[in-house]
Order: sequence, then C-alpha cells, then structure tokens
Amino acid sequence: MINAGKQTVTARKGAAIFDSAQSFAMIRGGHVDLTVLGALEVDVSGNIASWMIPGKMVKGMGGAMDLVAGAENIIVMMTHASKHGESKLLSECTLPLTGVGCIRKVITELGWLEIEEGAFVLREYAPGVTPDEIRAKTAGQLRIADDVREMRFSQEAS
Repeated sequence: MINAGKQTVTARKGAAIFDSAQSFAMIRGGHVDLTVLGALEVDVSGNIASWMIPGKMVKGMGGAMDLVAGAENIIVMMTHASKHGESKLLSECTLPLTGVGCIRKVITELGWLEIEEGAFVLREYAPGVTPDEIRAKTAGQLRIADDVREMRFSQEAS
C-alpha cells in the first residue's frame, strides 16, 4: 500500500482501503465533509500553497486540489515557520496555489488560528507559548481574539 505522498504504509487493525478511483469519486462527488491538509504556505485571503516549490522535484500533485475544491470544511495543519525560521502564514502566498480562498482554519505547533476578514485570528495558543510570540512569527496580519485562551489537552482522547 502506498499513501498520497508515495510512501509505503502498513494497515493497522480497523483500517479501510479503497482504490484511487473510488477516492476521487468521493471527493469530486461532494461526499467529503472534512479534510485535513498540510501546507507550505497559507495567506490571509485563505489561499493555500501545498504542492510545489519551483525548481524542486515534485513527486506529484496528489489530490489536494480536488480536496480543497470539494470539501466543505478544510483544516490546514502545518509548522508555523520554515526550517529557516521564515513564517508560513503570510499576507500573500509566494508559491503556486493549490486553492484560492478556501482555507478558514489553520493549526500549527504554536496555536489554532482562523482566517477572517483578511487576517489570521488567534483563537488558542499552545502551552508555553504567548500570543506575542505567535505575532512575531506570523508574517500576515494577526488579530488576537478577545476570548483567546491556552489550548487544553485531554487524556480522554487517547
């Protein structure tokens, strides 16, 4: 078995398997309510760049463009900054876009942000992180929600 990133995977108890044709039929048929994607960049307009860096080898586009076009609710999970410390939450994406105006929620190791009215809105921040640290690491406009709070983790989820 191979995942969308062209990596070999092992099925665990409870796994379900279906072929690529069925997967795309579900996505393109509007049967996906929620998808969680990684990204290289997200901007304050809700644009996402997730599939290529010009000049670098591309393994393939995968189904990300189909997912952002077909899913009702899209959550982006990504690191807040690149390995060089550059923010990945921008005023405007610089890489080729995967989707336009489709992202509303972003979760990074620093916090949970929503995109509203041309800005990232910080809703929750990770333990040990302050909203000011997140502001310093966010290149796009950032607003701190009036009711912002520290994330809480429950042992019940495990």
